[in-house]
Amino acid sequence: MESALKHKYKVGASVYFTASNVSRPAASGTYEVVRLLPTEGDDCQYRIKSSTEAFERVAKESQLALS
Repeated sequence: MESALKHKYKVGASVYFTASNVSRPAASGTYEVVRLLPTEGDDCQYRIKSSTEAFERVAKESQLALS
């Protein structure tokens, strides 16, 4: 039986994103959670948006902290 992980942050929350050196280049900084995404492995995922960028990013919960 699979247990569902709960997302720590809600849509509209202001979070600090720390970019991973392994993935595509991304600017660390403050973002807004715009959508909750399905979990990947043991990490919840989010769609986040910065006011300084024209596009949204996908981030794992381990890359986020409350802003």
